[in-house]
Amino acid sequence: MSSFLRRPVVTHRRLGRLAVGLIFAWLVAWLGARFLIVRVPVEHADAIVVLSGSATMRERVSLAAKLYLEGKSDRIILTNDNLLGGWSNLHQRNLLSFERAMILLKEAGVAESAVTVVNQPVSGTHDEAVVVHQLCQANRLQSVLLVTSGYHSRRAYSTFLRELEGVLVGIEPVPPGFQTPKPAIWWLYPRGWLMVPLEYIKLVTYSVSY
Repeated sequence: MSSFLRRPVVTHRRLGRLAVGLIFAWLVAWLGARFLIVRVPVEHADAIVVLSGSATMRERVSLAAKLYLEGKSDRIILTNDNLLGGWSNLHQRNLLSFERAMILLKEAGVAESAVTVVNQPVSGTHDEAVVVHQLCQANRLQSVLLVTSGYHSRRAYSTFLRELEGVLVGIEPVPPGFQTPKPAIWWLYPRGWLMVPLEYIKLVTYSVSY
């Protein structure tokens, strides 16, 4: 009889520990995702730089257009990751990601003359920082405002800060929830696992390599 009475107590303790463990794991996952998001505002920049990312291009371009229309800059720079951005019935071909971005910017009200494309293909954030630095030197740009997805913002900002010596660097991350999962629930989505844990691996890799 005594052993029978003890079983519910043990079960309740285990359930309590499990609940605490799950809450702790959720908190770590949420804080870990939030840590990746960095915002460094700039009142006005010589150029808004939209970082490449075909999977999240639409959210980045939307924010860049909004900042342009708000007067944060009168120039937008697009980098070229040389990846396809989807089929166009109008052009009857698969457009490159930056070509699709240019169409979206125009539809949002951005003047075509305000958009500059860095034609040199890039294969990562460091490459983007290098080619943008070259563009800044050639055009005497003294400040840039980066636009990228939220979970990419910490690595992007630190990379550009290192590479763009003498250039004021700000960053406006896209708040998660459009094309990326929110910090509280990223672990429920396959894309979230590709973005949050993988971003920490890239942060370590970049800190060692560059």
